[in-house]
Amino acid sequence: MGRLTEILQLAQSRARELNLPYEGALTPAEAHELLQLAPAARLVDVRTKAELDWVGRVPGAIEIEWQDYPAKQLNAHFIQILKHSVVTESLLLFLCRSGQRSSAAAKAATEAGFPDCYNILEGFEGNKDANGQRNRSGGWRHAGLPWNQG
Repeated sequence: MGRLTEILQLAQSRARELNLPYEGALTPAEAHELLQLAPAARLVDVRTKAELDWVGRVPGAIEIEWQDYPAKQLNAHFIQILKHSVVTESLLLFLCRSGQRSSAAAKAATEAGFPDCYNILEGFEGNKDANGQRNRSGGWRHAGLPWNQG
């Protein structure tokens, strides 16, 4: 079994265990490795433009806001924009700040007919620590994966 298959099976197993409504759940490191192993896979960053500008971006990610800032209104055009941005059969990896909005986006994309949707657990910044700060444990940035300042 190749590494790509191994990562996908692990992510799918997690999704079954957690009863998730999409194909799989990946750690940030697994998502990064998967992007290297499957060049047609697409990372879809669903954070707000403000987050991308102020906190940082993942190079090569497709950026589609799930909600706007600061009102947090759902983007009514999310699926339409996604359909214009990727091939339906693409392996899609969804990323947000902590993994919550990206989970909702992966669910919506699955319901819209995208067959291979994966959420990136922990998101870009991870969960808050005891002091209420992010980037201390978990997340894309904390894992030392590629990103740049907006």
